Amino acid sequence: MKRLIVNADDFGRHELINKAVEQAVEKGILRSATLMPGAKAFDSAVEIGKRHPQLGVGIHFTLVNGYPVLPPSEIPSLVTEEGVFVDDHTAFVKKLVSGHVNMQEVRAELSAQLRKMQNTGLNLTHVDSHQHMHTLPGVINVVLDLAKEAGIKAVRIPKAPLFSGEFGGIGQLIGRVGLGTLAMIAGGKAKSRNIASPDYFAGIVAGEAVSEDNLLGVIKSLKPGTTEVMMHPGTDNKKLIPDTGWDHDFEAEFAAMISPAVMELIEAKKVEITNFRSLGTEN
Repeated sequence: MKRLIVNADDFGRHELINKAVEQAVEKGILRSATLMPGAKAFDSAVEIGKRHPQLGVGIHFTLVNGYPVLPPSEIPSLVTEEGVFVDDHTAFVKKLVSGHVNMQEVRAELSAQLRKMQNTGLNLTHVDSHQHMHTLPGVINVVLDLAKEAGIKAVRIPKAPLFSGEFGGIGQLIGRVGLGTLAMIAGGKAKSRNIASPDYFAGIVAGEAVSEDNLLGVIKSLKPGTTEVMMHPGTDNKKLIPDTGWDHDFEAEFAAMISPAVMELIEAKKVEITNFRSLGTEN
């Protein structure tokens, strides 16, 4: 059996991302999304999740490039003077390795994010994180502890092929090797706690869009087992790029999710479209 989980990250970050998620569930192959607890469009994302029970909703733990749930005064090592998280994974990793991240504050903030998600009444399917921060040493232990305590039975392990998508040079390769190493360690820890993960991860970790051609290629090369494809759909690049500060082709990913060619290939290859809930039932 070949199973495919297409996951929409950053659910709740923007109303145009929420719009894409809902339409991709109704018209395409999207059956999984992870919701950012501190995001500005959180409430409407929750309503979309409730309207579409076929959409498995997980938690997109956030420690960078977003907004905390706790008051900034309670987590000073995690926020800037403006009370928001640091800009990106590089800034956070520098703080972490230099000893300037208080892990008790990490646990407190992620616990608050999880409580906010639990209070929605949604049955959470899995955990992952914005910019893969859950794979970092120390952070992964907190995330797996919280998942286990909450009865969440699956986690993303972002071990992508080194040369998937367009090759962006040696810097990209080093980044993928680093993430792959962290993911391998995180996967071992998850397995030891009986927390499931997909067999394969096909998301493009460097931020390039997963176009229709990319997705067709993934489907053609699927191996037996479950493969997750990480995607970031949206409906209007001209609005989303400045609003998110990310030069990403949201529209291309949305188009891939609702592509007739993609759906035809999935049917021809007898691929099962699913979400992380199917992994949780295996434990």
